[in-house]
Amino acid sequence: MGDTLEFNNIHTELKGSWNDGRLRFSKQSVVYKSHKTGKVDSIPAPELSAAQWRRVCLGHGIKLATSTGHIYRYDGFRDTDFEKISEFFKANYKVELAEKDMCVKGWNWGTAKFSGSLLSFDVNDSPVFEVPLASVSQCATGKNEVTVEFHQNDDAEVSLMEVRFYVPPNTGDDGSDPVEAFAQNVLSKADVIQATGDAVCIFKELQCLTPRGRYDIRIYPTFLHLHGKTFDYKIPYTTVLRLFLLPHKDQRQMFFVISLDPPIKQGQTRYHFLILLFSKDEELSLALNMSEDEVEKRYEGKLSKNMSGPLFEIVSRVMKALVNRKITVPGNFQGHSGSQCITCAYKASSGLLYPLERGFIYVHKPPVHLRFEEISCVNFARGTTTTRSFDFEIETKQNNQYTFSNIEREEYGKLFDFVNAKKLNIKNRGIKEGMKGADGYSDSDEDQHDAYLERMKEEGKIREEGDGSDESEGDSDESFNPGEEDDDVPEEYDSNASVSDSEADDADSEEEGKKKKPEKKPKKVVKEKKERKPRKEKKVKDPGAPKRPMSAYMLWLNGNRERIKSENPGISVTEISKKAGEMWKQLSKDRKEEWDRKAEEAKKQYEKAMKEYRESGGGAAASVTKEKKKKGGKVEAKKKSGGEKEKKEPVNESFKSKEFISSEESSSESDQDRGSKRKVCVCVCDEDTPASSEESGSD
Repeated sequence: MGDTLEFNNIHTELKGSWNDGRLRFSKQSVVYKSHKTGKVDSIPAPELSAAQWRRVCLGHGIKLATSTGHIYRYDGFRDTDFEKISEFFKANYKVELAEKDMCVKGWNWGTAKFSGSLLSFDVNDSPVFEVPLASVSQCATGKNEVTVEFHQNDDAEVSLMEVRFYVPPNTGDDGSDPVEAFAQNVLSKADVIQATGDAVCIFKELQCLTPRGRYDIRIYPTFLHLHGKTFDYKIPYTTVLRLFLLPHKDQRQMFFVISLDPPIKQGQTRYHFLILLFSKDEELSLALNMSEDEVEKRYEGKLSKNMSGPLFEIVSRVMKALVNRKITVPGNFQGHSGSQCITCAYKASSGLLYPLERGFIYVHKPPVHLRFEEISCVNFARGTTTTRSFDFEIETKQNNQYTFSNIEREEYGKLFDFVNAKKLNIKNRGIKEGMKGADGYSDSDEDQHDAYLERMKEEGKIREEGDGSDESEGDSDESFNPGEEDDDVPEEYDSNASVSDSEADDADSEEEGKKKKPEKKPKKVVKEKKERKPRKEKKVKDPGAPKRPMSAYMLWLNGNRERIKSENPGISVTEISKKAGEMWKQLSKDRKEEWDRKAEEAKKQYEKAMKEYRESGGGAAASVTKEKKKKGGKVEAKKKSGGEKEKKEPVNESFKSKEFISSEESSSESDQDRGSKRKVCVCVCDEDTPASSEESGSD
């Protein structure tokens, strides 16, 4: 058996909410790391006193008890894990993993047992349910009744707020009240903050950015008390996750950030971070409200009774000693200006982004802390308003996206090198490495193809051409009939676009001085012909021809499709293709060459079969049918064009606006002139007959 055992997707209950993480058993300790918060619980191996294996709602779970009175419960194991965990415990911890059954009778009358920080309700020596006393916020007593209230958890969809226990009215052996004894046992381990005794030290009027205001901070042995003009907050040290000390970009101020889980609440607002702002020039002399012996004994040299120095150093030193957590400071990152942060904007407010050794933190509104292990990928995006800046996008494994915008482009090179050194997945690595120049960013928008800009240019060209053609048409219409309106003329005039050039010349010779035909008329004829072009016929597939050979990948896929299905039951067709593509990429070079040879053989067989097929007359029938389709298409196109002309010519004959008709009726035009007009119409209708014969016939 190995030195360690690791299990993923192990859950632990925290104030009514399930948090998943990774559990590792080693010879020295038991370590659990939460995926949500990154908090690590470590249990030294010598402190383990008992272990139980039991059936729970999420499969199977382990309950560990320590000699210090702490209880740890981890759920999400499989039934097959029992044997290897039991053997590991015997070999390394000298503790037997005992199986314990839960009572599922549903009885509500039993015995309450207090074991360390756990209240267990048992029926016939089998636990029905267990209550972690650290989740208790208050305990009240009544007549033969004890009410236990719990902290509300925002992450839980449904929260248990209180449980009532009925205690029989009998006195104990020593004459004490059983109700009071029950309540005292609960309160001794409950998470109830009571400000008893004197504070270790007090910091007056500290500037706080989140929550905003100035607060007096009283430091107690087990909790932190923020006292302001409007609100008071009591923060247990057990809720503090991390401490950060961050220099401001102006090098004159310092941020001290306290990360909290669960957050402090004010109405519907949740504060996950407590941010204090200090000036580097502010000094303080502090005397702890304890004797030197007590300070030495309790804090083991981390603090001294009398301390002096910059205010931010004193506060951070005291908090580090009482919370017993390390203070995180920026690493070796340096921006373009030499500072350890980057100016940017997040959610419409400006702030500072600090690249740390194990994550990013943004201050201050709203504060954001992202660990590298929860980041899926990062992306460098072009700024939306100007090329002088860019956006830095971070996508987490929970599919949450954080966009830090308006970052100066001079910071690009430093940030890109930092992200690359931390081996984070860069979404658009290929594009950005090509764009990276001497200053670390592209100089203009011309480095990439802008499809939107190209489309706008094309639309502009079309619009300009359309405006030019409208102006020319308007001019020709005015010369043709000055009495007509510009809006109506182009529509009516376009219907005469099919008239040929020779016919237009005949009409001009007969009606000189009266009406002038436009010279740019052939342009419209070309447009009409372009629109009437017959569609390209589809390629006819010969059903008798040999099938084309498959590629090396398709041959491999057909040979391994069933194996992929058997190894992944229930997999869909699209997932099969995706999985096969990944497997083909991982295939060795020798195996791929083997399938390439098979594909080459199949190609040679196809060429040989195709040659024999063509020599035997195959493929000729397909070419004959193709020619027939071509001829048929031409005949149909010719008929269609002739029909369109026949339909359009009557429109030309009746082309007269209201003003033109009224002027013609009032004029003393001769019948000979009208006859000449009819001659033009006849010429247009009959294309096969020469114009001279028509004129002679009509005479």
